Amino acid sequence: MVSRFSERTIIEKPICPFCGSLIDRPKDLDTRMPNEMPVGRCACGAVYACDITGHNLGSALIEALVFACKGDWDLAWGLFPEEDYLEKEVFNYDLETHLIIHSGAYEGRQINGVLYFIRMHEDIREVTDEGTKRLLERGSPPSTSRSRQRKGKKAFSKKDVERLVKDYKVEEILEMAEQDQRIIRDLKRLLYAVDDLARLQAADILGKVSGLVSRQDPESVSRLLQSLFTAVTDTAASSWGYIDAVGEIISNRPDQFGGYVPQLYPLAADRALLPDVLRAFIRVSASRPDILRKKAYQFIPLLGDPDPTIRGYTAMLLGALEISEAKNDIAGLVDDEAPVQVYEAGQLAFRSVGDLASHALSRL
Repeated sequence: MVSRFSERTIIEKPICPFCGSLIDRPKDLDTRMPNEMPVGRCACGAVYACDITGHNLGSALIEALVFACKGDWDLAWGLFPEEDYLEKEVFNYDLETHLIIHSGAYEGRQINGVLYFIRMHEDIREVTDEGTKRLLERGSPPSTSRSRQRKGKKAFSKKDVERLVKDYKVEEILEMAEQDQRIIRDLKRLLYAVDDLARLQAADILGKVSGLVSRQDPESVSRLLQSLFTAVTDTAASSWGYIDAVGEIISNRPDQFGGYVPQLYPLAADRALLPDVLRAFIRVSASRPDILRKKAYQFIPLLGDPDPTIRGYTAMLLGALEISEAKNDIAGLVDDEAPVQVYEAGQLAFRSVGDLASHALSRL
């Protein structure tokens, strides 16, 4: 008699493919950039990244590898499969329930998730494991909404995008971007907004959307970056929020687009564009300060600029890059009460140059 019991009906708790132990639900790291994957660690030292779509395994490999290297990108890029680490994949994983659903469907949802495992060889693990543990200890449970598969495309208009940007509904916009890359065009249009806040919000969110899109289509984001640079250097066109957008895109995926940073330096020679370039550098410094440190010293003289915005932004940048040689010059600004408009996480605020200088000093 043939049993009607089939492997495809099995629902199991996920286990490590290296040691067979039960594993914990992956977490979002506190260093996580928008739409990076949740990660976890097995007691045996193997680590894993969760790709809920099952279509971004290249990105899952990279994120697991960087996590295994305690967040050290330089170390990760110097390692080789088999020689330095082993890889394995676990399919049909559902982040929402933390179960393996062999049928590929559960409660009306399609289950395509993959856990991508990396296990470093012991000599490397001895160096990285404690740092990886500390990263995970500061992690938090992943957002439940991320694990739900999208059920068809939802139509949206330019007005919908404009409203969501104005309300800074980042997650909703990212969900729309997962369905239709056309949203990049609509966000780019908003870079022409006359209102400073609207323009900076559009650049901010365009950077986050580009970070998401670049996982599957980095070429389209590269073309976007080049079009932004072309518009800035075209004397017949206004750059508007283009330089801010460049900074945001690089900041969200510096590993992919950090090579565009050198194209920003010549723009700093244009007095009208200098504040925008400094803002872009500040954004890049938040994710990959090492890209900028070699040439940061050329900005130290700007701490004495007559424009308070340039003085304030320069203090912010040099503080973020931890350029200790600028400490005395920055200290000379702590009593500077001139106001500077600063954008952060969807909001504009005025802060004095002295306040920005004091914060910069705290990082030196």
